[in-house]
Amino acid sequence: MKNFTKLFLLITGIVCGVLLFQGQDATQTNPDWDSPILDRIPLNLVYGHSFVPSGTETDLPPVTSADGYDNYNMGFTAFGEVHMSMNPNNPLYLFAAFNSTGGIGTVPFVTSNGGLTWGYVNPSWGATMFGDPAGAYDSLGNLYHENMTGTGTTITGTRIAKSTSSGYSWASVVQGNSGNDKNWLCADQTGGPYANYIYSTMTNFSSCNFARSTDNGATFNITTALTPHNLPGAMPCVGPNGSIQGGSVYVVTNAGGAFSPIYGFFRSTDGGQTFTTQSTQAFANCVGDNVGGRHSVHNMRTRPYPFIAADNSYGSYRGRLYLIYASNNPAGCGNKSDIFCRYSTDFGVSWSSEVTVNDDANTQNNYQWHPAMWCDKTTGKLHVSWMDTRNTPTTDSAEIYATFSTNGGASFMPNQKLSNAKMKIDCLTCPGGGTPRYQGDYNSVASNSITAMHSWTDFRQGGFGSFAGYMPDFAMKTRPALDTLTNFADTTYYWVSIPSVKLYTSYAKFTAAFQTPPGGGTVTFTFLNKTSNTVQDSLTSYPDSLRLRVIASGGVTTGLYVIQIKGTGPNGTPVHQRDVQLRVINPIGIINLSNEIPNRFYLYQNFPNPFNPKTNIRFDIAKSGLVKLIVYDITGRQVAELINEDFAPGKYMFDYDGTNIASGIYFYRLETPGFTDIKKMILVK
Repeated sequence: MKNFTKLFLLITGIVCGVLLFQGQDATQTNPDWDSPILDRIPLNLVYGHSFVPSGTETDLPPVTSADGYDNYNMGFTAFGEVHMSMNPNNPLYLFAAFNSTGGIGTVPFVTSNGGLTWGYVNPSWGATMFGDPAGAYDSLGNLYHENMTGTGTTITGTRIAKSTSSGYSWASVVQGNSGNDKNWLCADQTGGPYANYIYSTMTNFSSCNFARSTDNGATFNITTALTPHNLPGAMPCVGPNGSIQGGSVYVVTNAGGAFSPIYGFFRSTDGGQTFTTQSTQAFANCVGDNVGGRHSVHNMRTRPYPFIAADNSYGSYRGRLYLIYASNNPAGCGNKSDIFCRYSTDFGVSWSSEVTVNDDANTQNNYQWHPAMWCDKTTGKLHVSWMDTRNTPTTDSAEIYATFSTNGGASFMPNQKLSNAKMKIDCLTCPGGGTPRYQGDYNSVASNSITAMHSWTDFRQGGFGSFAGYMPDFAMKTRPALDTLTNFADTTYYWVSIPSVKLYTSYAKFTAAFQTPPGGGTVTFTFLNKTSNTVQDSLTSYPDSLRLRVIASGGVTTGLYVIQIKGTGPNGTPVHQRDVQLRVINPIGIINLSNEIPNRFYLYQNFPNPFNPKTNIRFDIAKSGLVKLIVYDITGRQVAELINEDFAPGKYMFDYDGTNIASGIYFYRLETPGFTDIKKMILVK
């Protein structure tokens, strides 16, 4: 993966440089590219920007705050606009695609361990790609990744890549939808009559093209063009139709004026073949300010179009259709925006009054925008995240906040700060540029029954950072950072704690293992829960902590080791890892002369002999097992037990100190399974 990453970065840089002059010509031949009613990457960035991701993405550790919460750093990408998907069969597999440059269109990040490490493998698109990534898993675990395509400077549609390995390789790339701007993708993850159908929407000038695949992504066909729709942001989702799983396919369109949009809601009951208009609604207005015909918060271009999702669970709110959007309150450009939720219980015909998702004390003092949402198909929880200025008195910086609803969107849990660092909204050092500045138009979230993974473009480091984080979540801390034990018979302890949680109510299970284990000897890890005698390796209430007992025996190879302590939820998520160090040394008196395996057991004569007061006792161990080294006086009384531990094969020496015994004749005895020997030594003081 690392070699592939380096090759990808090199190719990306070369392609971007080659296309620099093409981009200058293209801007002149397509002056409408940056029209304010289009949500594309600025054309000068698509072709004329040579920014290359820095560092090796798979090597970037999570960013952990002082209070113990993680933000997962996937790495730097060329641009923003992330869309995240989670494998419904294994929540540790996640896919997050961001915009990129040089005709590649997107950078698809993949993880198989819940976000601890990330890599990327880009499909071979076979065409010039323009970004706006979207992704979806079907119920079988197949992953679909959509990317806009075209020729020259003209966007003509999308291509859709399929992976059967959660994005670690790509099986095929086919033509998807057609249109000139903004696409979305979803999959039917139910077991209903349209199971594993893949649905795509795309803006096509004055209509929304709806395409579907009924053959597991082998082909896509456009079934209809929905109107009215002239603004970007048409989105599909899947919900039930009574007892029929996947029996309702929804699309929301976006029409009217840029600052007075009309949302159109459409429903299909035949797997996307035909649609009926459910309602048209004038819910939203301006988001922030009007800058050059675009919505803007502190000169950051914002995304004004809506998100929809449906409850596919068998809970109390099954079938409910949700709408999430940002809009100024009070209405009108120049005011500040909130995040709003509405729901429909009659398939989008009528809608509830708006519910404010953000819970800051005085919402008219702060901006909330860039919402993302996901409705969990198992629990029905409605997860939402957004950008928020509530902790920045001058409102020129932002953080990511998140929450969820468990009562069908009627109210939301106390908002939780998700990002663990503030970012400047108008990022002057970011490569976006423009007025308002392009810094991406959307973020994303995907969930499982325990938690949700939120992903966003982050500007804390003065560039386009690719970040993700869990909510609900638990903090995790460990201490000490470094400890020492001896390699034959020694014990030490580390502490693992969960000092706080963010709406997390499940248990947390802990494991410990060496990053690279010692070559010899044995080290055992045991968690000791001080509040429960039944589940030693888990915590069930918070704040709380437990001890990690580390025991070395059998002559552990000396050195400095990394212990990886991992905490996870019941299904493996959320997942957090802390690394502590363990230094293994020889105990006083024991020296491991060689790890070479002797061909026989042997006890050597001590040296010097006679001695005063110290002497060395050497012995060879040919086979792992219990080793005893005992000193007796001339009457046969045991004076000292020097060793009583398991040993690995090797050559050893014990530095014996006779300070505390009288002068005289003594015997030392080596006992192992199948071998015993005794030798005499003389202490003269």
